[in-house]
Amino acid sequence: MASLLSLKRDMSITLILVFGLLFGIIMVIGLFINFPVVFGLSFMMNSLFWGGLIVGLFILFQWGISSAVVAWSSRLKYLKKGENIWLERTVAELAKGAEVPMPKLAMVNDPTPNAFVFGRTLKSASLAVHSGLLQQLNKDEVKAVLAHEIGHLKHRDVIVMTVASVIPLLCFVGARAILWGSMMGGGRRNNNGGAIILLGLFFMVMWVVSQLLVLRLSRMREFYADSYSAQATRDPHSLASALAKITYGLSLSKKDKPSAMRSFYIGDPEAAKREISQIMARKSEYDLDGNGVLDEHELELAMEAEAKKRKYAGGLSLFSTHPPTYKRILNLRAMEKEIR
Repeated sequence: MASLLSLKRDMSITLILVFGLLFGIIMVIGLFINFPVVFGLSFMMNSLFWGGLIVGLFILFQWGISSAVVAWSSRLKYLKKGENIWLERTVAELAKGAEVPMPKLAMVNDPTPNAFVFGRTLKSASLAVHSGLLQQLNKDEVKAVLAHEIGHLKHRDVIVMTVASVIPLLCFVGARAILWGSMMGGGRRNNNGGAIILLGLFFMVMWVVSQLLVLRLSRMREFYADSYSAQATRDPHSLASALAKITYGLSLSKKDKPSAMRSFYIGDPEAAKREISQIMARKSEYDLDGNGVLDEHELELAMEAEAKKRKYAGGLSLFSTHPPTYKRILNLRAMEKEIR
């Protein structure tokens, strides 16, 4: 499949760039360790060491408590065996097909249609479904969403994104340590103040670049999970239809503050509100039967049209963890043709 191959290629390039940055940071730190006298960076190296240690401990702490925090913040309820037989059987079938352990199942009493997976390891993973997802989507669409979430587990996305997110943190700590050390006078005493400031600015630029690369990687992992769902179910249309319903349903959410869970969900509520508002601004263009309401089919077509119109206008999406829904639907449409 051409689109899946190009997706894998782009994701590989992004991963190489992300971890290439990490290698470059290690090389620079190694240079400072070997030549501290040249730069007069003994104070800064101490700052880098302690800063790096704090980052490492913070990540380990976050890793250790992440599952408990997600479960608490989402107010989920774990399902007992046999409590939802269809959901249990469907997830078990998908997990077996993906060759991953069966995740623990949970429900979130929330009317918005959404789902997410989390966990420190594959064996301890949980899959949570909002009540709104089961109420607003049909079974084929729900299965497609569940396959997307199982795809995240199969691709080890939690581990990949956790490791990748370390890099911006390291860049930030490096920039702060060097610039702080320069202000404390380490560079001026050795007549290297200008070089040290440039080095600090370099780390700041790397921080911004690495943040953008990690966000890009996150968006590509969503595309990849979509593609996995399309292959596993052999039904890309159901996921496209599900994404249209999810986006519309999330746009109706009355929550004012962005949720801390946004990056976990299959759909981002804040992005959904922006996307639907753009479509509603041209509602008459997409209301094919002229009844004043966009039905499921019209909404899907509207999102396809938006994808084609906005092919080269992706400024806001650079800072998003999820790709725009209309681009995801267009990608699934291409996969549907390839599968046929």
